[in-house]
Amino acid sequence: MRSKNHKLNRAVQTMLFGMIEKGMEAEVVGDKGKAKAITHDSDDAMWAVVLTKELWKKGVWSDAKTVSIVALGSAHPAIKVRSASIHFFLGEDDDAVDSDDEEEEIPSVKGLQHRREINKKTRSGDKKFEKQVKSVKIKRKRKGDITSANFPALQLLNDPQTFCEKLYDMLNRYDKRYSLEHKILIMQLLSRVMGAHKLHVLSFYTYIMKYLTYHQLRIPSILVGLAQSVHEYTPPDALLPCVRKIAHEFVHPGVGSEVVAAGINAIREICRRQPWAMEEDLLGDLVAYRKSRVKAVTAAARGLLQQFRDVNPGMLKRRERGKEASMGMTTGARPFGHSSDAAVDIEGLVLLEDHLQRLRDEEGAEAGDADKDDEAAWENWDVESDSSDESSDGWQDVPSDGDSDLEVSDSEDEDDKKSKKKKGEGEDVDKMDVDEEATKQDEDEAPVDPARVSILATTKILTPADFAMLNDLRIQAAKESVEKGGGSATKRKLAALEADKKARAQSGNMDDAFVSENDILGPRKKAKSDYAERVASIAKGREGREKFGSMKGKKNKEAPSSSTNREKARNKPLMMVIASGAIRSKKKASLRDKQKKLRAHIDKSKKTKH
Repeated sequence: MRSKNHKLNRAVQTMLFGMIEKGMEAEVVGDKGKAKAITHDSDDAMWAVVLTKELWKKGVWSDAKTVSIVALGSAHPAIKVRSASIHFFLGEDDDAVDSDDEEEEIPSVKGLQHRREINKKTRSGDKKFEKQVKSVKIKRKRKGDITSANFPALQLLNDPQTFCEKLYDMLNRYDKRYSLEHKILIMQLLSRVMGAHKLHVLSFYTYIMKYLTYHQLRIPSILVGLAQSVHEYTPPDALLPCVRKIAHEFVHPGVGSEVVAAGINAIREICRRQPWAMEEDLLGDLVAYRKSRVKAVTAAARGLLQQFRDVNPGMLKRRERGKEASMGMTTGARPFGHSSDAAVDIEGLVLLEDHLQRLRDEEGAEAGDADKDDEAAWENWDVESDSSDESSDGWQDVPSDGDSDLEVSDSEDEDDKKSKKKKGEGEDVDKMDVDEEATKQDEDEAPVDPARVSILATTKILTPADFAMLNDLRIQAAKESVEKGGGSATKRKLAALEADKKARAQSGNMDDAFVSENDILGPRKKAKSDYAERVASIAKGREGREKFGSMKGKKNKEAPSSSTNREKARNKPLMMVIASGAIRSKKKASLRDKQKKLRAHIDKSKKTKH
């Protein structure tokens, strides 16, 4: 339908609220979060959540009340209702995942390939193998880390602090009843809401510490949840034990290189959001891994080193700081919760203010032309309204159709005064217009005063469209400065602005708050390719060239043909020929053997002649 029936939408949303609230008072019964005592109520709640998700996906419902329905389902005792609600906030398209599916073990692709090589080769077997591999990839994608969150739904949450506390209460209360997969889902949602809204649930860091071991199942997803829950307002005292635990469990010579790289990357992601969650001695030990022979470990350690060179080089040793970091150490790092100076203005906001003012002036000029036409019409009316029938004392009786008479006072003196006043005001307005135009031209030609402070931030609520326009104006101003002969600092500023715009266009607004498992694991060695991949690689390398073979003889002869081994032997170097087995056997041959070979050669030549 082209229009929305708001009355119907409110009625249906209220009904869905009631369907979910029916089973909210029940208690979780049984292991793995299965609410055995809930049957009918859980089905109704599940139907309500699925309907809400579908209407949100189609764009029919996109308000905060819709998000509140699914947020209520996130605390439902039935695991399938709760899973469906959590998947909505995490950005998954699939519906709720049953507990049976969660416990299902995903087969190994290598095992399937080995089985295919052993079994009989048939076309149906190949098709079945391809179908199994495709199914395994889909299951792994579902089971893996979720990287695309439903950002609008997270922002429309009502009272996100209470929502986070309820999630943590469920996680802590039913820790032994929930499966690991379900607990990881709750961790991911809790951490993303904390990171998006800059919230504090300090008990979460104490709870997650028991899972920070390298042999823990799904440990990359757990490290992702820990990292993305951190923000600049998280107290460092709450994060320091987690950082120590990760360094103690992951970063030591007794584990594999992938484990060390994952541990350092996790610590780097935490410190990127809160640099003060690090100790100086621990940082020195972690940075020393940059001399490792493993590429993944080296990249992780160098990333951590560069992070603290930019943020707090004072925690590094002098030989590790680098030239630029040492030069920038004069001011020192700001303590936790401190700002360098008060927020006076937003960088480049003056450009946006001038741009909006120019738009208003253009609209005012168009409206001014219409006003002049109206004023001309009124002036004609004033002229036509003057008549010689006026009384000498300036009073005129105007007949009225009603019961009472309407008396209007109008005098010639007042008319004269008004006309003079109008003329004077018109002249003043014309002078002001000329002055404003001249001033506007001067302002356009003159550069923006760096000491000028815009009042736009205190008089207008800036929308995302305003900030997008502000970024474009900053890039445009930087380009003009570069064209006018700006220095290297101006060029670096322009490059940084363009890179920031490109990153925002590609990744969205919340990529800085969200972490993926690839950020934790880092670059890994390429897996060994199978036979089909090697053949495909060889065929790809042969594209665009002629068939493999020697080109000698094909280019230099009239009839294309390859050269024989005897022809090739003629061009061999003498020292190679002397050392060959044929020459050495001739030298060592007896007189009888030489006679036999000579007689055979004479007989063969006679037969050839005849």
